[in-house]
Amino acid sequence: MSKRFFTSESVTEGHPDKICDQIADAVLDAILAQDPDAHVACEVTATTGVIHVMGEISTSCYVDIPSIAREVVNGIGYNKPDYGFDGSTCGVLTSIDVQSPDIAQGVNQSYEAQNGATDADDRLGAGDQGMMFGYACDETPELMPLAISLAHKLSKRLAQVRKNGTLPYLRPDGKTQVTIQYDGDTPVRVDAVVVSAQHDPDVTLQQIRRDIVEHVVRPAIPAKWLDSGTKYFINPTGRFVIGGPVSDSGLTGRKIIVDTYGGYGRHGGGSFSGKDPTKVDRSASYAARYVAKNIVAAGLAKRCEVQLAYAIGVARPISVAVDTFGTSQYGDEALAQAVRKVFDLRPSAIIRNLDLRRPIYRALSNYGQIGREDLNVPWERRDKTEALKAALKK
Repeated sequence: MSKRFFTSESVTEGHPDKICDQIADAVLDAILAQDPDAHVACEVTATTGVIHVMGEISTSCYVDIPSIAREVVNGIGYNKPDYGFDGSTCGVLTSIDVQSPDIAQGVNQSYEAQNGATDADDRLGAGDQGMMFGYACDETPELMPLAISLAHKLSKRLAQVRKNGTLPYLRPDGKTQVTIQYDGDTPVRVDAVVVSAQHDPDVTLQQIRRDIVEHVVRPAIPAKWLDSGTKYFINPTGRFVIGGPVSDSGLTGRKIIVDTYGGYGRHGGGSFSGKDPTKVDRSASYAARYVAKNIVAAGLAKRCEVQLAYAIGVARPISVAVDTFGTSQYGDEALAQAVRKVFDLRPSAIIRNLDLRRPIYRALSNYGQIGREDLNVPWERRDKTEALKAALKK
């Protein structure tokens, strides 16, 4: 077995890119709450004193986008002028158009429907072309890679101790990073932890480093992964007072690796936040995770990556591929055939089976959209394990 290392990062809800993701998904949720069939592609940018919400939205309802944006920013904790960015006083610009009729044509009436298909699930075409990946492994109880799982736990804990007053000098922006040492394919220890936490100007670096290890790292990372050789890098630049959109402009969809597998699984490149479920960048990525997780949960592989590919306006995926990295007794094509039998991967079926036309997305826009068993999202269910086993026996 060989020693190797793998690193993943997470960010807090006050990170400028994550502010944008949260606003985009809050707008989406507000629309879906009134119009579940709306078509939404919402993008957000943020910089010093200004939020810009843009995109293509076709809906029968009205939502107050500036008020939603301000509520999100204030709820994150950017609610004081001395932070340099304040949800009550920042400017909010909106540039919204309707969905292109050329795209709507293929989404509302798929290639299959235009050629005589009568099945209801054949009527809705994919909202874009592209490939989407799902991944699962047996490194953690939620079947996620260990590095991203621990990085998210650190980011969550940073927000928790800031909001509950344990570390009142913390501010909303922050990033975490965890390096895992492997023996072959088995994680054996945490080699390094990096935490960069925004803070008030009058706290000392020594106190920050002591408090972060005591109140963030040790409660978030189980002791079995830490040892005397674990390295800690807490605010390694020495000072992190200026943060959020004042220090770095934010943009929707710039944390797609944080949102998924921390780089351990491949990514098709499409972002999630601000997109309604007809956009397969989002819905098919959830579906691919659902498939991969059930394969691993069924004991059919220790690691599994699923790739789905779609053509815009076409309901049925143009390819379904499975890669178990040599960890399964079954061939990858045999598993792919079982997947096709068990899972309906047409966009309309995905939306229905995963119950995606409801306002669930803002809660997902922080700390990963995959592996979120804490939110009880349908794509984390393990309810297809027996069906997969049965399909492989036929």
